[in-house]
Amino acid sequence: MAEPDVTLNETAGRFEAQVDGQTAFADFHVADGAITFPHTVVPDAIEGQGVGSALVRAGLEHARAQGLKVKPRCSFFAGYMARHPETQDLLHPDFKDKL
Repeated sequence: MAEPDVTLNETAGRFEAQVDGQTAFADFHVADGAITFPHTVVPDAIEGQGVGSALVRAGLEHARAQGLKVKPRCSFFAGYMARHPETQDLLHPDFKDKL
């Protein structure tokens, strides 16, 4: 399966992916030079297709481009960052011991 297209919905404060008529999303908010990801939702019908990982990658790419540190409050984001050391330079200092 091809990587789903992820779009930034700034109005809703989330990254979104549409797959098979379903919407997956990762909520975020920005404050004090950091982007916090509190919640990621992938509908059951499209789980296991890499949609969640695509959302995380888009969020991390955005953080890097904007010079933001990442606060992965969502366990999916934290797990992804723990498995991908190349993303850990983005980790906010308050979260260094939480991965």
